[in-house]
Amino acid sequence: MAGVPQHLSILHRDLSGIFGERLQSLVAYGLQTAAPGRPHDPHPGSIGVASTTTLAIVTSMQQADLRGCAERIEAWHAAGLATPLLLGSGDFERSLDAFPLEFGAIVADYVVIAGADPFKGLEIDPSDIRRACEVQARSHLLHLRQGFLETAGNANALAMLTVRSAGPFAALLTSIVRLQGLVVHDRATAGRHAERELQLPSGVVGEIVGLAGAADMSAADAARVFPLYLDATERLVQYVDGWSQT
Repeated sequence: MAGVPQHLSILHRDLSGIFGERLQSLVAYGLQTAAPGRPHDPHPGSIGVASTTTLAIVTSMQQADLRGCAERIEAWHAAGLATPLLLGSGDFERSLDAFPLEFGAIVADYVVIAGADPFKGLEIDPSDIRRACEVQARSHLLHLRQGFLETAGNANALAMLTVRSAGPFAALLTSIVRLQGLVVHDRATAGRHAERELQLPSGVVGEIVGLAGAADMSAADAARVFPLYLDATERLVQYVDGWSQT
């Protein structure tokens, strides 16, 4: 496949061998805006090798197909591919209202590797995105509060909580920015926008967002950052709560 990175060509070859003509489309996504747990590509628009996320659309899927994919998963990971999402034809359209944030992020940042463009003509209802953002923001706040209690005052546990939750927080901010009609290609941009909207000191959200994908942080940094993180999340919930009043 001319112009397609080798690891994606290998994935397409393997999926074609498993599904045959049932493979309708293969897309790579999250190429410009780094997904949680995935390093940001320093060259926007390019298809990097590290943890490339993909989605395949097939007309039908059997257990034998899943077994065939499972047998190749280690080789895909070794080649720098994340485990691909597999969807039956029509599943994406029927799931847009159930997963508007997840699928909205894909539609906003993808490249067709093979087959037809599965997202052509599709639109995600902004009301579904708003509702999902509200649910996720409230859930994130509850998670942080509960997680803090479960640390029992242990700074190392607090550091782990902060790092593990930074990715979902960054993804939520990116969804909110897109909902407002702005185009973002990195988490830092989404963080700066959130700081302005939530009227937070410059750099507060950026430091938290910068932890997305990090392996760890010091206990001292966690003790300093977490109160700011909790305050930012509380303000975010108040912010999205205002949507229902407008």
